Amino acid sequence: MSTLLEQLHAQADEFIGLRRDIHHHPELAFDEHRTSALVASKLEAWGYEVERGLGGTGVVGRLVRGRGARRLGLRADMDALPIDEATGLAYASSHAGVMHACGHDGHTAMLLAAAHHLAERGRFDGTLNLIFQPAEEGGGGALRMMEDGLFDRYPCDAIFAMHNMPGLPQGRLALREGPAMASSDYATVTLTGIGGHGAMPHRAADPIVAAASIVMALQTVVSRNIDPLQMAVVTVGAIHAGKANNVIPQSAVLEISVRALDREVRGRLEARIKALVAAQAESFGVTAQIDWRPGYAVLVNTPEETAFAREVALELLGADRVTLQAPALPGSEDFAFMLERVPGSYLLIGNGEGDSHGACMVHNPGYDFNDDNVAIGSAYWVLLAERFLRNAA
Repeated sequence: MSTLLEQLHAQADEFIGLRRDIHHHPELAFDEHRTSALVASKLEAWGYEVERGLGGTGVVGRLVRGRGARRLGLRADMDALPIDEATGLAYASSHAGVMHACGHDGHTAMLLAAAHHLAERGRFDGTLNLIFQPAEEGGGGALRMMEDGLFDRYPCDAIFAMHNMPGLPQGRLALREGPAMASSDYATVTLTGIGGHGAMPHRAADPIVAAASIVMALQTVVSRNIDPLQMAVVTVGAIHAGKANNVIPQSAVLEISVRALDREVRGRLEARIKALVAAQAESFGVTAQIDWRPGYAVLVNTPEETAFAREVALELLGADRVTLQAPALPGSEDFAFMLERVPGSYLLIGNGEGDSHGACMVHNPGYDFNDDNVAIGSAYWVLLAERFLRNAA
């Protein structure tokens, strides 16, 4: 074990305690008032220049050393999910219906542990920007911080983020160059026909039959309109129509989720879905209104920054604990928007596999962040910061 890892292990208990405190007091998107106040107070006590309230409840801590021109950004997310926790842990959520089921409490603790070490012992020359972001879970907190001037006030030459991943061995680091996480878009399709008696369907225009046909036709978008070598997902997650078995309703509503790992494919999916829905509706004599809502962009890790992040991982842990080119994930992450503005990379840290405590998948009531990752994750951030801002004073 490296000296750096030993140092971060020695201070880990303090930040594991902090992580569990955040876990015990989870807060939903843009409601992270207690969490952001805790983060800001810690950073201020360690000597960071701190701005609160960026993007609503976001916090940025800046630390400048020497005269180096390079500027680095490290980002952690802070928000919880609307889930009832079922872990039975002593530090389980104290807020009914709210839970840290994705490990953002751990991400925040890892970056705070790194912040503390870098403030006390960090050897670097340049500007370190620590970004604690609200509302990653569908709220678009990254965009809100950027709209509030994040990169205008805190310019970065590169930016990095880390997420835990159940199913990977605890502490293993996994990196990927190129598209790493999918875009996410959402559509609500409202079909309007003519209601009537179930015994006289010829005097109605049945939106349920049209909806059923659209659901089946949508299955051909991926199989027949997208290159088989490209990733795409079209999911109809909800259908709402009718209340009685002998009544043809006037309307039906479909809720659709769409994902892609390529920006061109993303656009093709939207165009094809809209065309197919309109044509299917017309063929059944009903009208279709489509409310298309763009979600998160494709997350694309830039080559140079990913290569650098790999070098840091290998230096810290060795080749046997690093995956150099991990598979892409169909989930989405709003760090993608930051990567559209600033080159950088998003990596994974294993939360545990098999029957281990950390193997439970995220967004599950039984999930918990693996505290053994606090030392490894924070050591990675420290080493990355010192290598990026290399000219030590």
